[in-house]
Amino acid sequence: MPEEVLFETERRMDRTDVANYLRTVAEKLESGGDITLSAGDQSVTLDPPAQPTFEVKAERETPSGGGSGELSIEFELEWDEDGGDGGGTDASLDIQ
Repeated sequence: MPEEVLFETERRMDRTDVANYLRTVAEKLESGGDITLSAGDQSVTLDPPAQPTFEVKAERETPSGGGSGELSIEFELEWDEDGGDGGGTDASLDIQ
């Protein structure tokens, strides 16, 4: 299935600032409100359902020529536009 990027931004930030962004998203999810992302001339508003699929991924990308790689933690909410079940596994997630 082709992917259409609706919004994308990337920049280096302090950990505290990242936590504040994640906290805002968490508060919007708890309240059931829309989530609006905006940066520069880009903006998109999304309305996650009550039970989106939540994906957490930790990755290491190693350059093909050797050298030090890049580590990442990715958090993703996913749902079908038509309101159907996005699937996923029932494995328990623990973050410490």
